[in-house]
Amino acid sequence: MAVNMRCLPFAALQVSPVVNDPELTLERFRDQVATVRRIHPAVRLVIAPEVYLMAEGGPFAAAADSAALAQEIPGPLTDALGEIARDNDMWLVPGTMYERTAEGIYNTAVVLSPEGKLVASYRKCFPWLPFEDTIPGDRAVVFDIPDVGRLGLAICHDGAFPEMFRQLGWMGAEAVIQPVFTTSSDRSVELVLARANAIANQLHVLSINAPGPAGLGRSVVIDPEGNVRYQAGSGEEIITDVIDFGAVDRVREYGTLGLNRMWHQLETSCRLDLPVYGGRYQARPTD
Repeated sequence: MAVNMRCLPFAALQVSPVVNDPELTLERFRDQVATVRRIHPAVRLVIAPEVYLMAEGGPFAAAADSAALAQEIPGPLTDALGEIARDNDMWLVPGTMYERTAEGIYNTAVVLSPEGKLVASYRKCFPWLPFEDTIPGDRAVVFDIPDVGRLGLAICHDGAFPEMFRQLGWMGAEAVIQPVFTTSSDRSVELVLARANAIANQLHVLSINAPGPAGLGRSVVIDPEGNVRYQAGSGEEIITDVIDFGAVDRVREYGTLGLNRMWHQLETSCRLDLPVYGGRYQARPTD
């Protein structure tokens, strides 16, 4: 039987940091990636929760000093992450980090290739106001894994804004990696939104949270029809699965449950004025 080569085995680390110790957390992450490589040799991508490498604590911990922890991108931390990616021949989306710029501090997700190169960075467009002190980014970001598929990046509270996932889908994303650090009672709301974003945009959603005591866990892997392939518990674990980009082709061609072809309908028969977007729906770009 032929194997669909547009498949991406991944491991999502629902893990807690060494609270208030970014250096030890980075070393722990180095060991964790090496362990994944050893016990799950087919895995090609490793994902970590939001601000994992910043060593944030739980809901009763003092807020991290984002300015003190922030680094430039590229910089020493992304160099170290590139080394981890290269040593393990792995794609990495290692959660997010505080990025120092002339404008202020961003909450930024980075992507490292198996060659150790920084191939993408995304600044969180919707910080959780009024609780986060980072400034919002102003663009959506996708990246390609050659011969496999296109992935988009979102961070935690971005999931509450359907425009974010619509934009990523419009840019060709077939899966969205969403590092999360949720310590509050709205994790159940985030899970509903994650399924809705997957269904409305016919793409995979990987919402990866920190476990207790730092976060509330319940990371999820959702397919492009909104089915929850896996939901984690509240403790630490390695989540493994395979992103099937061919499933996106199937769902977008034949419809969710063989019925609903949302992208096709938008592009062929949408006559709705959309003043919130400055006009009407525009056809997706073709590569």
